Amino acid sequence: MTKEESKVTRSLVSIAGIVAAATLISKVMGLVRQSAMGAAFSTGAVAEAYNFAYVIPGFLLILLGGVNGPFYSAIVSVLSKRKKEEAAPLVETMTTLVGGVLLIVSILLIFFAPTLLDLTTPGLNQRADGAVIRAIAVQQLQIMAPMALFSGLIGIGFGTLNVANQFWLPSISPLLSSITVVIAMGVLWVQLGSNIFSANNAMYCGAVLAGGTLAGAVLQWIVQVIAQSRIGMGSFRLRFNFNDPGVREIMSIMLPATFSSGMLYINWQVNSIFASYIEGAAPALNYANLLVQTPLGVISSIVLVPLLPIFSQLTEPNNWGQLKQRIRQGLVLSAFTMLPLGAFMIALSQPIVQLVYKRGAFDQKASDLVASLLIAYGVGMFGYLARDVLVRVFYALGDGNTPFRVSLFNIFLNIFLDLIFIKPFGAPGLVLATVGVNISSTLMLIFLLNRRLNGLPLLAWSFPIMGLTAASIAGGFSSFAVLQVVEKFLGEAKNPLTLLLEFSISGLVGLIVFGAIASMMKLPEVDNFVVKMRKKFLKK
Repeated sequence: MTKEESKVTRSLVSIAGIVAAATLISKVMGLVRQSAMGAAFSTGAVAEAYNFAYVIPGFLLILLGGVNGPFYSAIVSVLSKRKKEEAAPLVETMTTLVGGVLLIVSILLIFFAPTLLDLTTPGLNQRADGAVIRAIAVQQLQIMAPMALFSGLIGIGFGTLNVANQFWLPSISPLLSSITVVIAMGVLWVQLGSNIFSANNAMYCGAVLAGGTLAGAVLQWIVQVIAQSRIGMGSFRLRFNFNDPGVREIMSIMLPATFSSGMLYINWQVNSIFASYIEGAAPALNYANLLVQTPLGVISSIVLVPLLPIFSQLTEPNNWGQLKQRIRQGLVLSAFTMLPLGAFMIALSQPIVQLVYKRGAFDQKASDLVASLLIAYGVGMFGYLARDVLVRVFYALGDGNTPFRVSLFNIFLNIFLDLIFIKPFGAPGLVLATVGVNISSTLMLIFLLNRRLNGLPLLAWSFPIMGLTAASIAGGFSSFAVLQVVEKFLGEAKNPLTLLLEFSISGLVGLIVFGAIASMMKLPEVDNFVVKMRKKFLKK
């Protein structure tokens, strides 16, 4: 490795560390937010309405305002080729153009909120509590509708700040949304006390919750605009130079990427439609999903960020041998991190859910439901990250159409699996359908990549993954067995300290068992990863 390549590698590792640390902080605050919501509303009408109302604005915030989203990617691709003095006017022009379009979208969401909710929550019409939930959700969607506008502006700000080598603020800013929701919950507790649980206050509580969510998006955008202005990368100024070639270049990237990424919304909405038939399913899915996304977001940043530029450098046919080694590295690291994580989620689902959520209105019934969903998620953790690794390989090869076609096929597969699984399994069946879609996507992408790269050593790759699967199962069984013993010693009391002890002791034993077996496999990818992480976290 040359000196220059070494500097680039260190830079990528440093960026990955910054993003991972910021993501961890944001995700932990997200858990605090969800814990506060669970204590106040559990899986009741307010929480269920909020989850239905949040689907559209929340997805837009993730799609348009998220890192690696289409707005972010387009801005980074174009601005990175321009001088700083050229970038600011272009950013202001794009902000004006995108803001105008999304302002119209926000207005339409306000006016058509009742119709949209009727279309996306058909199951409410068949439930005794459906009319109440629908009324709360309509009000919440109308309050949160402006998030459509701010999502696009946040995405532009993300890309602009990253081009200027500002990674910490964009990565940490999502926690502002969690903070404002927690503050909203605090206001409700101060005002209403135990009456926060009363059905008579449901409409008011729903409105405050939605207002806190909107305030978080607004605050996130304001912080980014201030940072952009200070570094001379655009401020809050209307600019109508829509004929600028840079605008056309950004739009040529942004529009197809938005359409392709929007396929994810269809799967999200399909699950929401089916969840509307099951009481409490929508908020329970959200509670469980956040428990999954917290470690997944951090680990995916650590694994994917350093690999992406390496994939892009090895796309020439004469470099395919090295590219295949890097693909194996990504898949083995995905197995090494995700398989034991999934096993521990299955084995320790109850103490995890009770430790994070069980307080206030969040009773044992809600805990059991969320724990069952967490078990279903645990079955398919490897597929989440393995799929993302393979998709990035296709992007590096300049092929965005193949992942798009795979996603399109899996929309129909998701509907089919939802129909198959929802009757025998209920709410966990919706998660199992998602797991099935992720496994299908991974297998399809592997098959197509095998053809694209003139063959992959799939049999050789399967052995370490199978070994890590066995190690994870052993670790999971060990954790579960120790949990049964610890529970007998600590008794029936389930206070936070007891739950933390149960989780810590059981998880540590399972981790030791998994680590011992994995270390005997002598996998170079795992050994190098462990050495790098040890150096990073133990350095002075």
